[in-house]
Amino acid sequence: MNQTEKVKSTATKAAKEEPTSGDLISYESLDDAAYEELPEAEYLEAQKQLLENEKSIYLGQAEALKAEADYLAQEAEPGDTQFDEESGEGGTTTIDRERDLALAASALAAVEEIDDALRKIEHGTYGICESCHEVIPRMRMRALPYARLCVKCKNGGLSRR
Repeated sequence: MNQTEKVKSTATKAAKEEPTSGDLISYESLDDAAYEELPEAEYLEAQKQLLENEKSIYLGQAEALKAEADYLAQEAEPGDTQFDEESGEGGTTTIDRERDLALAASALAAVEEIDDALRKIEHGTYGICESCHEVIPRMRMRALPYARLCVKCKNGGLSRR
């Protein structure tokens, strides 16, 4: 059995079993050619695993940033300013808190995009460009599993992922 057949066999086995973090690695380890050749059901399972993994990462980031922002709000006294020794410019904890809250909101927005992609998998519309309605190439979906547009449409204007 050659290397590609071994990887495909592992991917097939993983798709039949209950998804675990170990299964994600088997799909991630596939080279581009093997990924392109996955049957549709296995491809969708691999994408679902990628989406779930990214969702947990973004949720963790949002939680940590929110906790940091809350900590800064509790520790700060009104008018608290810290000065940098070299530049003399002050950076308030309010600015740091606002930055953390903005980053947390961005992470939660990505979670919403991921949830939309998971719903599309359930409804059978995953991987279809929202602009031109063509199939988005698997390699784009592998790189950005919650992409809404194909590369051609994304390059054609400024819009959502």
